[in-house]
Amino acid sequence: MKELDEFYAGKKTKVFVHDPVNSPSHYKRDGVECIDAMRETTSEEGFAEYCRLNAFKYIWRANNKQNKEQDIKKAIWYLRMSIGEDPRGG
Repeated sequence: MKELDEFYAGKKTKVFVHDPVNSPSHYKRDGVECIDAMRETTSEEGFAEYCRLNAFKYIWRANNKQNKEQDIKKAIWYLRMSIGEDPRGG
């Protein structure tokens, strides 16, 4: 889930928004995202290859799923991770 700042009655509050591309809630365990655990436990090249292969998977099956655009965005997300960019903004 993505945390957003929102103002209500002049007070800043936190709002959590489900973001299935950038930070799916089901990819977290004990506050750690799977992708971050993987990056910490593999070599830099191994992690980049994992990301490229995941991008391939999302592109491969995009036409077979109901939300083709979401899968293509997820492929782009993984390609960005593979070159050292963090699409989550972190």
